[in-house]
Amino acid sequence: METKVSSAAKEIAIGTDKPTVLIGERINPTGRKKLAEALEAGNLDVVRQEAVSQVRNGADIIDVNVVTPGVDEIQMLPLAVEAVMAEVDAPVSIDSENTEALAAALKVYEGKPLINSVNGKESSLKEVLPLVKEHGAAVVALLVDDDGIPTEVDRRVAIAHRIVDAAAAEGIPLADIVIDSLVLTVATDSNAGRVTLETVRRIREELGVNQTMGASNISFGQPDRKVLNRAFLTLAIAAGVTCPYVNVAMVQPAVLATDLILGRDAFSRRYVTSYRQRKAKKS
Repeated sequence: METKVSSAAKEIAIGTDKPTVLIGERINPTGRKKLAEALEAGNLDVVRQEAVSQVRNGADIIDVNVVTPGVDEIQMLPLAVEAVMAEVDAPVSIDSENTEALAAALKVYEGKPLINSVNGKESSLKEVLPLVKEHGAAVVALLVDDDGIPTEVDRRVAIAHRIVDAAAAEGIPLADIVIDSLVLTVATDSNAGRVTLETVRRIREELGVNQTMGASNISFGQPDRKVLNRAFLTLAIAAGVTCPYVNVAMVQPAVLATDLILGRDAFSRRYVTSYRQRKAKKS
């Protein structure tokens, strides 16, 4: 199964037999005071800087989220997407729960974006899937429904099937659905990681679609979060995650090592090249 997204100048193919695609998560004002303040002031300099920095650190796709108090998302999201397109060639993940903001951003986007996201709620399926179809986009599908995020693997997998069926009814190809099995913190539920990994494996076996996740959610409330994040991300990639949302600068070496071990890096080229680049920066 191959999911393709693109900018005006670059296409990215996501697949289980390909190197892991990294989606840069840093253009999101949640918990990021400097970015939030800049967006409130209508200043997109931080957005531009983050886009360039993430691509330099190995991001293949750039997520853009502008949700913060005091910001008109419908006005700001397309401006932020345009700012990113002007700075980097990487495709964009347009990140919003507001369908009007999504529609506004999709109108200005050049290429095939990744929409983040649709979910199993009836309202989301009815509002988002038509936009996906209209713009020929790919879409992240969150395994949550009107009852919330299930704690059981079977219920999450059932939501995945429901979303896939609804997308098919809308005429959206299976290859354009990227499932997010959702990650909850092990600080409040020690089985949270296991449930997510089992869900990822089941979806790979039953649907064969590409999969993503925000891997850092696993460590909220825990000390030494970087260690947990890297360990979980490695397990998730081995289970079937092909395009995680990550802080690329923090995890790229671990991801490249995982790809090498899984046979996705012929002659260790990517792993060795990255090592040499990091070494040159330190010297």
